[in-house]
Amino acid sequence: MSDKDNTTVRLAFMCVQNAGRSQMATAFAERERAERELEESVEIRTGGTLPADHVHAEVIDVMSEVDIDLSDRTPREISTEELLSCDIVATMGCSTLDVSEAESSVDVRDWALDDPDGQDLDAVRAIRDDIRDRVTAIFNEISVSEENENATTEQIS
Repeated sequence: MSDKDNTTVRLAFMCVQNAGRSQMATAFAERERAERELEESVEIRTGGTLPADHVHAEVIDVMSEVDIDLSDRTPREISTEELLSCDIVATMGCSTLDVSEAESSVDVRDWALDDPDGQDLDAVRAIRDDIRDRVTAIFNEISVSEENENATTEQIS
């Protein structure tokens, strides 16, 4: 899937603060990668353009309900260079970086999700579940791509 390295798929989940949606997406992606045993073939990055000081409390709370602990996560900055090295970049609807350059092969997906900051827990749960489903869909795509590549390799052998 990646022109940069034929064996590694690089994913990035980003937003402005890297304190809510992108943290949830990253955590679900890490879980999917582990459950599908893709640690050797999928890299996951996350960050924001103006990172917050901490992950939003309501995000930590709703993620703990699905046995994911975000309490030790720290929002971080992500650069355009990091994003351009990825195969898929999911923005949460608040991106201020332009990774859709004409020469770029990055598949940019703007998920246009509501910001969970300050929302009640039911609203944050709905955002969480939407993110989980979108991350699962990306991993389903990756799995199909890997199966197709393996089938082609076997036919050539």
